[in-house]
Formats: sequence, C-alpha cells, structure tokens
Amino acid sequence: MVVGINPYLVLNGNGQEAVKFYEDAIEAKVVAVQTFGEMPENPKFPIPEEAKGRVMHAHLKVGDSDLMISDTFPGHSYQLGDQVTVALTVDDVEKSKEVFDKLQDGGKVIMPLQETFWSPSYGQVTDKFGITWQVTTRGEK
Repeated sequence: MVVGINPYLVLNGNGQEAVKFYEDAIEAKVVAVQTFGEMPENPKFPIPEEAKGRVMHAHLKVGDSDLMISDTFPGHSYQLGDQVTVALTVDDVEKSKEVFDKLQDGGKVIMPLQETFWSPSYGQVTDKFGITWQVTTRGEK
C-alpha cells in the first residue's frame, strides 16, 4: 500500500542553508539531517571531501506535513526545473516494484530499484510527464 507522499527539494550544495532558512521562514521543525559524510563507508565509492558536508537527506516537519531536502552529489548534473521531486513511500517491496514499473512506463529510470542502507527497495524514475519520483519502501531490510 502507498502510505505517504511529500515534496522533496533537491539543491546544489546549499542544503544546509535551505534547512535553516525554512526552519525560520515557514516555522519548520528539523526532524533529521544526514550528510553524505555520515553515510556508511563503501570502498568502491569513496566520498570526496567536497561532498561530505552536503545534505544527503533532511526531514523537516511543517505542521502536519513533511518536507524533505537533499543536495546533489558533486559531479552529478543539476538542472533548473528539477529542484522539486515527489517522494512516495510504500509499505512493502512488491508494492514498490509494482508502482515503480507503472511510473517508468513511457518515462526514464534514473536509479533502478535497489536495496540501500535506509530502505529495502529504493529507486528514482522520471515519468512520461517529466515528474521525478523517489520510490522508497519503509520497513525492515
């Protein structure tokens, strides 16, 4: 079952500044901020120094709503117009596959569904309307 949907802002290195800005401007409560430097180490993909302070994921609460923020990883493209994506949370891996397959019909996969350290099934896809979705499965890995 799809259990949630929220906006996800994607910035180009100024995510920390954005978190502080929205905390003040829209009275957001910061639930969590994790940088790329805090990710588990992977010898195949070392984190460059210039990425370590960038926001990998921030979760802000605005009233009863959730707002997510991340920075691009250095070297990955940043395209004006792509700053807002939609985060979709589902409750099991099979449902994430079903939803992801439907969203990719006529669209383009950015990151195939895969296990990550935060989700048993996570992927990114741009649908046929140009909307980028982040599909994540909550629960045990």
